Amino acid sequence: MFCKLGLIGLLTAAVGLPASAQEWARKMFQENSHDFGTVARSAKAEYRFVFENIYLEDVHVAGVRTSCSCTSPTVENPTVKTYEKGAILAHFNTNTFLGQHGATLTVTIDKPYYAQVQLHVKGNIRSDVLVEPGSVQFGTVEQGTAWQQYATVNYQGGNPQWKITGVKSLNPHVKPQIVETSRNYGQATYKLNVVVDRQTPPGYLNEPVLLTTNDPQNPQIPVLVEGRIESGVSVSPATLFMGVVQPGQKVTKQLIVKSKKPFKILSITCDDKSFELTLPAGEKAKPVHVIPITFVAGADPGRVVKTIRILTDQGTKQPQLSAYAVVAKQ
Repeated sequence: MFCKLGLIGLLTAAVGLPASAQEWARKMFQENSHDFGTVARSAKAEYRFVFENIYLEDVHVAGVRTSCSCTSPTVENPTVKTYEKGAILAHFNTNTFLGQHGATLTVTIDKPYYAQVQLHVKGNIRSDVLVEPGSVQFGTVEQGTAWQQYATVNYQGGNPQWKITGVKSLNPHVKPQIVETSRNYGQATYKLNVVVDRQTPPGYLNEPVLLTTNDPQNPQIPVLVEGRIESGVSVSPATLFMGVVQPGQKVTKQLIVKSKKPFKILSITCDDKSFELTLPAGEKAKPVHVIPITFVAGADPGRVVKTIRILTDQGTKQPQLSAYAVVAKQ
């Protein structure tokens, strides 16, 4: 097998060396540290350390351990093929810890070669502000429909002057409002209302709204908004990897296109003739279509990345996806 970046010699040399000598593994990670900032008690605080396999060998993550129980890490997908992405999810335990905390997450990779990568997280968990539930959760909602959900923010710090003065979102489709519902003896309760509008594009929603306060020491409190906006027509897989192939080799994979109600696929196109796309003759309206996609490798080695576009008889935004393959050297 060949390595995309020509680092196979480095990988071989790294076997048995300490982690500091295993730069090949660290190069896969986009970031190696994250600061949660100041968060409320019981607020959901998570961060995904994304990594991409930039090599032709499969990468396998054997496990991840933490130096502090304030953070619980998990491996989202242990085996990552060429050009696929994986992630280490760091969950900050705001329901059981208070104050300033940090952790080092040690990721152990055992294939194609042994390596360890260290990731770092830190944050400050407030004892005087409680968010219930820990995030504003929408679940799965259909594109083109407006939805709203609520959360309660309780201040229990004893300062009669403490106030939430506003709320803002960096996403134009997420519209939050904050209303004070009670105040008594240095305690206050607020209702956080979040609306996701009809124009929200399909995909995962996972970002905070920011509560602003009159506290100069901690002027902002993030509250996570999460959900999944489902389009009328969805495609699986979202990215189609045809594999590592030899020049002239032909590979066929299946693409699943589905909707909640029966529909027709009018056309499926790609801007490269190396991808053969054929719709079955006489295809009727149905909720699930299985489409064969064939890639014929050319003579030139390297990565081939193209966009496949699908036209249906539905009025929603038409889906598209990336398809790619790696042509190996002979």
